[in-house]
Order: sequence, then C-alpha cells, then structure tokens
Amino acid sequence: MTAKIEILKDCDPQWAPDLQSVNLWCTAALDLEKQTLPVNISLRLVDEEESRGLNRQFRGKDSATNVLSFPAGFPENIAQQMQELPLGDIVICPAVVEREATEQGKDLQAHWAHLLIHGVFHLIGYDHQNSDDAEIMENLEISALENLGITNPYLIG
Repeated sequence: MTAKIEILKDCDPQWAPDLQSVNLWCTAALDLEKQTLPVNISLRLVDEEESRGLNRQFRGKDSATNVLSFPAGFPENIAQQMQELPLGDIVICPAVVEREATEQGKDLQAHWAHLLIHGVFHLIGYDHQNSDDAEIMENLEISALENLGITNPYLIG
C-alpha cells in the first residue's frame, strides 16, 4: 500500500515529524485495513488559534484540539474507478500535541504517531461516538502502534 502525503505547515512548530515518519505511521493504520489502492492524505499543521476556530466551527467545541479529521467521502462507485483515492485531510496542532505529551508523560514521537493513526482511522470511517465504536477504534490504534513498536497509549498518562 502506498500513501502520498502532503504536509502543510501553517504554523511554526517547535518539533514536527518528517515526511518519512508521517508516511510510516499513516501506513501502519492503512495496512490494518488492507487498503490496496494508493491513497492521498493532506496533513496540515496549525497553531492553537486556528485549531480552536476549526474545532468550534466543525465540532462546536471552543478550544484548541490535538487532531481533527476531514474525510473526503467519495462515494464507493466513484472511489472504485480512481487510481488514487483521496482520503481527506488531517489537521494537527503541534502545540497541543506537545503539551499533552508533557502533561501525560508520553514520548512526543509516540504521541504524534498515535494521533496520526487516530486521524487516519477517522478518514477511513471509524468513529468513537459510542463505547462499542470507541473500543473498536482504540483496538485498531493499539494494533497499529504495536506493529511500530510503540506502547499502548491508553495505558500511559
């Protein structure tokens, strides 16, 4: 499975992963889904102000957040005709990610990996609106992270 990922830095992060790491982490999620069609993902890094605005606009929550996902949502009949499938956009606020990693005692790179994997699963169609769906999504995240040698993030912090 191949993923074409574009990173747009619309902020000046203290630290952000390189394209190779981002690709590795996103592919770990896609591989569990046995996604065979090459995919495109856009990753935008934003400051807290923009994260807050997007979170307010799309989720009704007036605070900056770590990750937001915006699935492209192509109908199945159209997606089957494409040679590359645009999955959608993932928006991450590096300042929130760094603060959470510090507060929760998590390795920064591992936290980034978790949030990107979490975002990819949202792009694929998973959600965590109820406890059953949350358990399914968390188990997939844990499996993808374990395949990368990263500890279960739900046991840390």
